[in-house]
Amino acid sequence: MDLVFDGHNDVLLRLWRNRATGADPVAEFTDGVSDGHIDGPRAKAGGLAGGLCAIYIPSTEEFVLKEPDENGHYATPLAAPLNREPSLDIALQMASIALHLDRSGAWRLCRSTADIRSAMDAGVFAAVMHMEGCEAIDADLTALDVFYAAGLRSLGPVWSRNNLFGHGVPFAYPMSPDSGPGLTDAGFELIRACNSMGILVDLAHITEKGFWDVAKTTDQPLIASHSNAHALTPVARNLTDRQLDAIKETRGLVGLNYAVTMLRDDARDDAATPLSDMIRHIDYLVDRMGIDCVALGSDFDGATIPADIRDAGGNQKLVAALKGAGYADTDLAKICRDNWLRVLASAWHE
Repeated sequence: MDLVFDGHNDVLLRLWRNRATGADPVAEFTDGVSDGHIDGPRAKAGGLAGGLCAIYIPSTEEFVLKEPDENGHYATPLAAPLNREPSLDIALQMASIALHLDRSGAWRLCRSTADIRSAMDAGVFAAVMHMEGCEAIDADLTALDVFYAAGLRSLGPVWSRNNLFGHGVPFAYPMSPDSGPGLTDAGFELIRACNSMGILVDLAHITEKGFWDVAKTTDQPLIASHSNAHALTPVARNLTDRQLDAIKETRGLVGLNYAVTMLRDDARDDAATPLSDMIRHIDYLVDRMGIDCVALGSDFDGATIPADIRDAGGNQKLVAALKGAGYADTDLAKICRDNWLRVLASAWHE
């Protein structure tokens, strides 16, 4: 079995929501459940050895992808900005769940690549605390210090909405990622702080202008944890060839997003999406950037994924499809885990 270290999931969001209905997050992850995508038993069954686990603050209104028009096009408006105080409360609650899982032994909260390798060797889920959209962080970045102490080692300045630090891209098809302004002054300060502290900066969800703002500011490899090729599926969330070239120049990486809207020709939210669509995006990314710059970023628990995979337990079906497409064992090791470990080590000053 090819173990996978995955670049993005929203399991903390699901555990947080279920806790509000009386569920025990530790028991849910340890014993397994029938809903969602990730828990301990399904991760083990599918060789999902760990990943970046997002603290994501849901929008105040339920997110619904806009229905396509007669041409199959859609443009879902950006979610409204969030207030910091309730966002901070939710972020702390999710961080608390991550810490409880760590203390119980349900997973291991990792702060170094040595921690990740040790957890994988022990057969324990290797979780890295990530923040997807920094609505919980203040302009003075005092909260960033506290979250770092709690284990935060990766963040994306924005989700697909605007905040204090920058601007996000909408869920729209077809649309360029050049959809709005980039980083704010506070955003540039955030990137510099991440560089200094050793926190990975994730470019998923940011506008193209924001992408280039980060590129000219950061000293890290450029990382898009869960994005695909705009040339194949021209949604605003996917990356243009020029962006892919910039990522290659820094020996960064792109993590393949399993979200069907970012894989299909028509960008529809349809689980009946073949694994061949995933392979064609992997092929394109490898052809454009090289095998060292491509990894996996499933978006488990945060998106509709192909029905053939279904959940973390089906992750090896993608690995098998890659083998069938001619990827050698050494290539698969890079795509499945080694490329992530390399860029994390660089961002974390190891």
